[in-house]
Amino acid sequence: MTSPATLLAIETATETMSVGVAVGDRVLSEESAGGAQASARLLPVVLNLLEAAGGLRVQDLDAIAFGRGPGAFTGLRTACSVTQGLAFGAGRPVLPVDTLLVVAEAARAADAGHEVWAALDARMDEIYAARYRFDGLDWHTVHPPALYSAEALSQRLACEGGDCVAGNALLVHGLQVGTMNTLPHAGPHAGALIELGRAAWRRGEALDPALALPLYIREKIALTTAERDALKLAKEAA
Repeated sequence: MTSPATLLAIETATETMSVGVAVGDRVLSEESAGGAQASARLLPVVLNLLEAAGGLRVQDLDAIAFGRGPGAFTGLRTACSVTQGLAFGAGRPVLPVDTLLVVAEAARAADAGHEVWAALDARMDEIYAARYRFDGLDWHTVHPPALYSAEALSQRLACEGGDCVAGNALLVHGLQVGTMNTLPHAGPHAGALIELGRAAWRRGEALDPALALPLYIREKIALTTAERDALKLAKEAA
């Protein structure tokens, strides 16, 4: 039987930074404040975990798995740039994983069911959400990651149902989920990312480090000065 892949896992798409190292049956992980702090703290945490895992070098890894988003712009850039830098330097491939799928895997690991909606706060009164189905072996995307208002997502949940809704959008936005189970504290944890990364490795989905790219759902994060002025004029004219 083939031994499981030796992986580094990096997830910084939310306000929590989650990093893990998996060697055989041993998984070490650390969670701490993310956001703006992730860019300064990520690399030291990675190096400390590699040392704790038996003095591993990045060259000893099979691949680096990372949460590609959707999520906070700065966090995604941090995960991608550190992943690329480490992978290029060590000649290792990368395994991009949707951050919402990591939330779904965390929910499944908590016995929440196989039909999971993952929903994370996207700020600006919006929610990142996706629906996934686990068939006993692999995950399948039913609805890919997209932006929703709380009202629109609540309506979709009411129409389609499922086993569970997982993620912090439950608390932040007060989603209406009917009779479905809820896991508001399920997040994109390194342990779940490692499970998904190992599955992707078995399927031969490792990529060149140049393809360690973020998944952006929101096309425009901020307006230019000219756009703000135009919007202000339009509102005044209305």
